[in-house]
Amino acid sequence: MTVPPSDPSSSDPAANAPLFVIEDLHVSTVGDDPTAILNGVSLTVNEGEIHALMGPNGSGKSTLASTLLGSPDYQVTGGRILFRGDDITEWGTDVRGKAGLFLAFQYPQEIAGVSVLNFLRQALSARKGMDMSVLELRLALMDWMKRLEMDESFMSRYVNEGFSGGEKKRNEILQMAILEPEMAILDETDSGLDIDALRTVATGVQEVRKERPRLGTLAITHYQRLLDYLQPDVVHILIDGRVVESGGIELAERLERDGYESFR
Repeated sequence: MTVPPSDPSSSDPAANAPLFVIEDLHVSTVGDDPTAILNGVSLTVNEGEIHALMGPNGSGKSTLASTLLGSPDYQVTGGRILFRGDDITEWGTDVRGKAGLFLAFQYPQEIAGVSVLNFLRQALSARKGMDMSVLELRLALMDWMKRLEMDESFMSRYVNEGFSGGEKKRNEILQMAILEPEMAILDETDSGLDIDALRTVATGVQEVRKERPRLGTLAITHYQRLLDYLQPDVVHILIDGRVVESGGIELAERLERDGYESFR
């Protein structure tokens, strides 16, 4: 009798675990007089899914994004964050990034004196644990810059220095394409963009997903217009530090029609 080879996923809990889980997460500011901001956020993102998180100003959206990448400005007071079955709640930002988490910032920072090419070479070396040749990286950048409608001269410019708002956001998507994360968190990527820039950025996200169909994505936004391009699998409504409702794209349509008060 021939014994079939064992399936490693059957004995490896992480292989069967959801990609990314936020489990009853409570977060406050740090300091002598901490303020609670998140009051029990829970959601699960599986491989290949796009989730949208929507909420009014002050609901805790950007706090959640910062906490997921380990910002020292916030402390987790309850709950946990799981990535492929591993509890990463106490992991440092660099460890999370190397493991495959990516955050596209609402307000990308300038890095004077560091070119986009050199920044991505260093970041990719840390992510992959190996050096990538300048030529190989340059070719990859040229390909992605064409897809993202970016001039090739950008790779020689200092990171975000003198970039317009749209250029900064496209540079974030370029980083996501090159670094090949497994889970991407987009913190109000549509903030401050006109309709043409928004279309370019959203198209860029979809281009990355074509290359990496198992990529999980959590898009944090105020507006339905980004969702019109991304077509999320699940929409979550965050109010007062809690996810008050989750569902399909019809939630965003209801929000557009009735406002956040209809969810309180």
